[in-house]
Amino acid sequence: MAIEHLRNHIFRPTPGLCVCSRRLNTAIFDGISLSPLKSLKRTNIAVKASRKLKFGVRLSLAEQSPPKSTVDVQRLVDFLYDDLPHLFDDKGIDRTAYDERVTFRDPITRHDTISGYLFNIALLKKLFQPDFNLHWVKQDYWDSLKKSDYFSLEGLFDVLKQLRYYKTPDLESPKYQILKRAATYEVRKYFPFIVVETKGDKLSGSAGFNDLAGYIFGKNSTSEKIPMTTPVFTQAFDDETSKVSIQIVLPLEKDMKRLPDPNQEGISLRKVEESIIAVSKFSGKPTEDVVCEKEKQLRSNLIKDGLKPKMGCLLARYNDPGRTWSFTMRNEVLIRLEQFTLD
Repeated sequence: MAIEHLRNHIFRPTPGLCVCSRRLNTAIFDGISLSPLKSLKRTNIAVKASRKLKFGVRLSLAEQSPPKSTVDVQRLVDFLYDDLPHLFDDKGIDRTAYDERVTFRDPITRHDTISGYLFNIALLKKLFQPDFNLHWVKQDYWDSLKKSDYFSLEGLFDVLKQLRYYKTPDLESPKYQILKRAATYEVRKYFPFIVVETKGDKLSGSAGFNDLAGYIFGKNSTSEKIPMTTPVFTQAFDDETSKVSIQIVLPLEKDMKRLPDPNQEGISLRKVEESIIAVSKFSGKPTEDVVCEKEKQLRSNLIKDGLKPKMGCLLARYNDPGRTWSFTMRNEVLIRLEQFTLD
């Protein structure tokens, strides 16, 4: 059996091998460390989880002795790529391929056995129902903290901050994947989606919304009624917000070629291509002054962190302001990025 072969033949892993994973939508628990494959003296696995089901895994193989290795590194990596994605699904990882001895450390949690580690995984699975994806081999840390050592009050406060409740309607939204979560923002990879849009007046404004709502409620060339989605976007195309559009996202199964044409002039359909976007989330009523200040803070933090924000920004509003308590509203300021990598 492949796993038995792996267990019997991996004795001296090469230094510095890492496995990293990040997932769809902000991490609550980062940096869970596990010492897995049997015969390995030290290994770290970091797991990121979140209320919005955002996760990552790191497996670091520390320097071993003797210095020379006979390990088939590619075989080891292939095994981890096959096994670790099952951390949070019903199948689970193959526990027989891992040692019971564990080095488990993150800024707020520690365990010394694989049993304790897997109990922690089961707890995260129960609380957050994660959708976990493994991406590549790379070392990973809590991006939102200055130090990731155990025990960290900063880490505890970071977790508590992420438990902040934002009301998100049970409606379809654009699909995205969390690539990085910093202390004040997260970086997402948005997959393509289609919007119906028209001219707006300002970022916090609602001019044009009724016209867009008319389109999806049947005022189109085929009288087709299209399901409502969230959020409603307003987009400024320059830093002076001199040109603003308001947009409603259309269901993901819709195809540009098969969508009905708008009956009203000034309304258009547009496909938004895949993009990397930095996002800052906040609650309360998104007045123009508040939105502009949030955009200014986000842009400043991005530049400070060495990222390259593009011109313009978007405001995403997820809630009906007439039916939602302001302190539970989910609002987001978004800025597209240039040349973003995880290296």
